[in-house]
Amino acid sequence: MTSELRVICADISALPLFEKAAPDGTRVGYEPSAAELVAERMGRTVRWVYTAWSDMVPAVLDGRGDVLWCGQGITDARKEIVDFTRPYGIFDESLLVRADSGITSIEDVAGKRIGAIAGSTNMTLTETFPGVIAVPFGGTTDDVFGEMIQALRDGSIDGFVDDDVALVPVGDEPDLAVAFTVATRNKWGACVAPGNDALLAELDAALTSVIADGSLQSQWDKWMPTLAFPLTVED
Repeated sequence: MTSELRVICADISALPLFEKAAPDGTRVGYEPSAAELVAERMGRTVRWVYTAWSDMVPAVLDGRGDVLWCGQGITDARKEIVDFTRPYGIFDESLLVRADSGITSIEDVAGKRIGAIAGSTNMTLTETFPGVIAVPFGGTTDDVFGEMIQALRDGSIDGFVDDDVALVPVGDEPDLAVAFTVATRNKWGACVAPGNDALLAELDAALTSVIADGSLQSQWDKWMPTLAFPLTVED
């Protein structure tokens, strides 16, 4: 009998990364496709474990799931808490604004209220903008991404920073625009609880395999055809 891999993520809509789960439990997007591809290579099947964004790390630490696979940039601060796999993606970061905002550069955000998820790489970047008023979003709702879009549209904030890939679809909406992108080249990885070395090694081996044979790139190209696949076996 095939064993399960319990994969933790927030059940939110942020294509092309991921969409909310369908009634039958299936998910679409690059991240679910990558996780399922890796699980299959490991001889396992994915069972999704959904939590609020702010509860994802606690969920992997206390064993409610085996691995957290949900938009986690690999940072030194996070590596003190969890153990990361090799990267399955590398992304830059962008600022989304209202189309009529007049904001087109970092210099334009001085004195502006700019949001980002608290504790994220996006917030770290936001706080480097000169004169910015950084507005953290706690990630305690079921849809923090939707919460930031609503805050932008209702004028509570003047913009928000997120990874470039997450802003691809909303940046095409007529009332919104991507003001600029910063080439931060953030590496994203899945993560496990410290000490779960056997699972980490298994995940890394499967990731190396799907990078080497081109199957991960096929999923990348399917969901993000405008972004060049950034990974090699040596990454």
